Amino acid sequence: MEYDERLALFRQTHLNPFDRGEEEDHLEGGLVSQVSLKTKPELFSGPKTHNSDRTMDLGLAEDHFSRPVGSFVASDIEQLKQAIGECKKLILELPEHSERQKDTVVKLIHLRLKLQELKDPEEDEPNLRVILEHRFSKEKSKSVKQTCDKCSAIIWGLIQTWYTCTGCYYRCHSKCMNLITKPCVRSKVSHQSEYELSICPEIGLDRQDYRCAECRTPISLRGVPTEARQCDYTGQYYCSTCHWNDTAIVPARVIHNWEFEPRKVCRSSLRYLALMMSRPVLKLKEINPLLFNFVEELVEIKKLRQDILLMKPYFLTCKEAMEARLLLQLQDRQHFVENDDMYSLQDLIDISSGRLSCSLTEIHTIFAKHIKLDCERCQAKGFVCELCKEGDILFPFDSHTSVCQDCSAVFHRDCYYDNSTTCPRCARMTERKQDDEPYEKGAEHQK
Repeated sequence: MEYDERLALFRQTHLNPFDRGEEEDHLEGGLVSQVSLKTKPELFSGPKTHNSDRTMDLGLAEDHFSRPVGSFVASDIEQLKQAIGECKKLILELPEHSERQKDTVVKLIHLRLKLQELKDPEEDEPNLRVILEHRFSKEKSKSVKQTCDKCSAIIWGLIQTWYTCTGCYYRCHSKCMNLITKPCVRSKVSHQSEYELSICPEIGLDRQDYRCAECRTPISLRGVPTEARQCDYTGQYYCSTCHWNDTAIVPARVIHNWEFEPRKVCRSSLRYLALMMSRPVLKLKEINPLLFNFVEELVEIKKLRQDILLMKPYFLTCKEAMEARLLLQLQDRQHFVENDDMYSLQDLIDISSGRLSCSLTEIHTIFAKHIKLDCERCQAKGFVCELCKEGDILFPFDSHTSVCQDCSAVFHRDCYYDNSTTCPRCARMTERKQDDEPYEKGAEHQK
C-alpha cells in the first residue's frame, strides 16, 4: 500500500476533532474524507488572546500530514515545536477537565506524533537483525509503553520501527541499533552461569576513572556532567543511561544474610539476574552451610528433596508411573529429581515466601500415595524390618525408618540404632561371598 493510501485510511479512522463543524470534501471513490484546516498567521505572531478561536488554531495545518517533497527543512520542525509550546500554555490556561482542554490535549498528541515522524521517517526494515549476539526481531505492537534501552526515549510504536532481542529482551529504535555497544546478556549466561557472591563489591569511582563501567561516559557523584549510580550486584557505578534505578533481589544478600529486599541494579545486571533466576547454580552446602542452622524451611525442603530422590527409582521401573508421567510434576524444577543440594535463586525466593514448601509437600504426598497405596508393583518393592520382623511394609522415604548405607536395606529407626550387631542383610551378603570364594579359586586353579 502506498504512503498516500495509508495516510488516507489513517485520516478516515482518526478524524480531526478540532474542526467538527467543517464540511467534508469527498475524494473520488467516496472512500476517504478529508477535513480542511486553515492555518492562521496569528499563531506565531500577534498578541495573546484567550478567546475560543485559539483552541482551534494551533498550527496543525493539512500540509503537516501530507507526504513531503524531498526532506523536511529545519523550519518545518521549528514550526511544530512552536505549536507544541503554544499548545502546552493553552492547556494550563483552560479550565481543568473542560471539553476545550481535552480537545487541546488530543491536538498536542497529534503535534508530537508528527514531530517524531519528521525526526524518524518510516523505512523498510528487515524482520530479523543480528548485532553483538543479539537476535533482534521486528515488533508489530503499536504500544507507547515501551522505552528504548539505548537512548532512554519512548518508543512511538505507531510511527516508529523498533526491535526486541529474543534472547535478553533488549528493546530499541531501529535508528539506535547501529549505536548499540552492549552484547546480548544471554550469551554471558551461556558462557558464565555463576553469580557474583560478594555483597556489593565496590571498587570506587577512581578505579573506574570516573567513567561509566559500561559505556565509559564521564560520571560523578555530584551529577556533573552525569549522575553516578551504583549497581548493588556488581558494586560498580553507571550513568543514568545504563542504570535506570531498576530493582532486583541480589543473590549474595540472600545467601549470606537471607535478605530478599530488592536493591537498585543497572540494566545489564537486571537482565542477567532475570535470565539466571531459574538456573540451579547455588550449592548452599559449600557456599554457606550455616544457613541450614538458621532457616528451618531450608531443612524441611532438603528432607523433601531427599525423599523424592529415594522415590525416583520406583517410578523409573514402574510402567504405570511412567504412563502417568508422575515425575513431570517437577518439570519446572528438574534439578529436584537429579540432586538435593543445588538451588536456584527462584527456589530460595519461593522458600522464603512459603510457596515451595506447600507445592513440594503436595507433590511428595502424590508420589508416596502411588508407591504405598495405588501401585501393587511398587508396594512389592518395600522392606520388612529384619531386626524385629514386625510392623508394616517399610520404604526408605518413611520418616520413622533408617537405611543401611552399605546395602540400602530399610529398618525401623529405633530397631536400627538399638541393634548392636551388624545389618542382617550385610551379614548374609558377606557370608555368601565367603562361601563363593573356594569355588572361584578352584575354577582358577583348573584353568
